[in-house]
Amino acid sequence: MIETERLWLRKITLEDQEELFELHSDPEVQKYTGEPVLESMEEIVKSIAGRIKDYNEVGFGRLAVIIKATNEFIGWAGLTYLPEFDEVDLGYRFKKEFWGKGFATEASKAILEYGFNELGLEKIVAIAIPEHKASIKVMQKAGMKFYKHAPYEEGSEDAIWYQIDKTAYDKAQRK
Repeated sequence: MIETERLWLRKITLEDQEELFELHSDPEVQKYTGEPVLESMEEIVKSIAGRIKDYNEVGFGRLAVIIKATNEFIGWAGLTYLPEFDEVDLGYRFKKEFWGKGFATEASKAILEYGFNELGLEKIVAIAIPEHKASIKVMQKAGMKFYKHAPYEEGSEDAIWYQIDKTAYDKAQRK
């Protein structure tokens, strides 16, 4: 578990399926993700199985984000390995009533620290479509720098890629 001033980040479990369904079935939440709005609980159960597989096979994955003061599930954030790019990706998704409150930035900073200091990663990327200004702002606030414009999926338009490596992360922490 990762702990911040306001949040707990823990592994996603099947007990999170209703909260995850609420999150992933919201068209506004899914608008900039490139993923469809989910329409069935079976899709969420399959997604959770993938997260559990990541924890067991890769050693990390997306994590449930919980507000400490209320024990409320507000979304997810975490790392995932993208084998098609040989990159580790930082991602996050939150229920819209929690947008604009700094939770994505707070969680992202904690995940970067975990990735570099606990997992020993050398570089972490984050990817967004150009229209998703709020997500890009989170990447910047977390200390990531513009990396490149490149498609995220074959046949898709260019996405904006940000990155931070261990050396830049350590330097920023010393300031």
